[in-house]
Amino acid sequence: MPTKHLTKEDFLNNIFDYEKSQDWKFKGNVPAIIDFYADWCGPCKAVAPVLEELSDEYQGQVEIYKIDTEQEAELSEVFGIQSIPTFLFIPVEGPPMLQKGDLPKNVFKQVIEEKLLSNPKVIEADQ
Repeated sequence: MPTKHLTKEDFLNNIFDYEKSQDWKFKGNVPAIIDFYADWCGPCKAVAPVLEELSDEYQGQVEIYKIDTEQEAELSEVFGIQSIPTFLFIPVEGPPMLQKGDLPKNVFKQVIEEKLLSNPKVIEADQ
């Protein structure tokens, strides 16, 4: 499943409506990764195929979105994006995590497994 491009309207409707509240409340049912990128950015282009692979590998478990910083300057400003690529990792519960730079696939997988898909409550219940 390909990554999905987000506009400001999509973001407000599906991720978080920062115009109505300053307190983070993710609207999604599964964790998400948002790639802040630009078409002219070499490292952004290099990481794009990795995100497509991850989108397929974690289909139904993690949503992967892209925000074009050239088209959606307001969203970039809201998150203080100063360099690209920058990734916003969003767990279903809790605050999002921001990470700058083109990350290798193994780092994405580690963050997905350890931060986005791990559920400490389930682990505790099994012990």
